Amino acid sequence: MLDIIQGMQFQVPQFIEVEDKIFGPLTFKQFVYLGGGAGISYILWRSLPIYISAPLIMGFIGLGAALAFFQYNGRPFILALEHGFYYFVKSKLYLWSNDQAITSKNKSAAAKIASMPSAAPYIPRLADSKLHELAWSLDIKERIAAEPDEPLKPANPMDLVAPVHTARDALVR
Repeated sequence: MLDIIQGMQFQVPQFIEVEDKIFGPLTFKQFVYLGGGAGISYILWRSLPIYISAPLIMGFIGLGAALAFFQYNGRPFILALEHGFYYFVKSKLYLWSNDQAITSKNKSAAAKIASMPSAAPYIPRLADSKLHELAWSLDIKERIAAEPDEPLKPANPMDLVAPVHTARDALVR
């Protein structure tokens, strides 16, 4: 039985993303978009004066043609309209560059170091993530346990180990 199945060849459908042309050179969607634009235009022309309906008719015919034929970034124009609608309706998440926040943190940390008494060691608290905090605390506890007799000296702000975010932050000044 297995030999029979292996010897059979199956035809795989191709061009499944291409829509069928049903109404002459138009697909069903294109026909509906153009027909909808023409129908709305006819209703406007019959119900409103021509000086009011003319701009609206041009707008609806243009929208129908754009929906039928225009592609934005290789995708149908209706998807661009949908994404634009959701952009205006849904809440947004704003992301920004933290360069100013990092420099203000560094300045405030330097001010705290300068105001600390010289007898207390400075142990920076890394707030980037809990994993960094945990690794830092384990490293400090291992050093303290390994050298209990040696007194801790105050840390110099230039000697502190800090995560390097960019190449610009890594420059020695």
